[in-house]
Amino acid sequence: MADYIPGPDANFQAWQSNFVVFANANLVALGLTAPDMAPVTAAQTGWATAFPAHIVAVNAAKAAKQTKDENRAAYIAAIRPLVRRLQASTIVSDAEKASLGITVSQTPSPIGPPTTSPICLIECGNRLQQLLRFVDSATPTRKAKPAGALGVEIWNKVGITPPTGQSDLRFVEVDTNAPYTMNFDSTDGGKTNYVWMRWVSPTGERGPWSEQAQATIAA
Repeated sequence: MADYIPGPDANFQAWQSNFVVFANANLVALGLTAPDMAPVTAAQTGWATAFPAHIVAVNAAKAAKQTKDENRAAYIAAIRPLVRRLQASTIVSDAEKASLGITVSQTPSPIGPPTTSPICLIECGNRLQQLLRFVDSATPTRKAKPAGALGVEIWNKVGITPPTGQSDLRFVEVDTNAPYTMNFDSTDGGKTNYVWMRWVSPTGERGPWSEQAQATIAA
């Protein structure tokens, strides 16, 4: 059952005032005497002092918080231009910035060229088409590219004799997700497709060449 005494202070203030006024005005009808009400009126005196004081304190706290917030905003507005100047300065070291507790720019370490090579497997299925699958030589049982590699450069030569060097090869594609489907002209049927691959980084740095893979093109 709900309590008859209101919870919020403002509601309690109205309730208690009505209670005391009505009880004192109707003592006989209520079967009460003035001594019965004495503890209540004594407690009311303490409440009558504490409640207004609380209201004043709450309002003062709200005003103090607003003043605090405004001064903090002004303080930060004064700090930020100086911090931007310090961060842009060439004479302020990272250690000094850290001591000031301001952001220290982190220069990413260069990725560098890949150090491993792809392993290429050619699957011959459809006519005039081959599927190139590739994995990294360091992790041949996984499909993942090596760390820092954007994808694989694919070069090839179609003919009867294998290439003697890079100058004999034709650039095909930078593929970022194996496998790669390579299509051929009808005149290539029956010839051999020689494939070289190498990993390439996002900045264009290239790793070592793979072992040559080769397969006859289905006519």
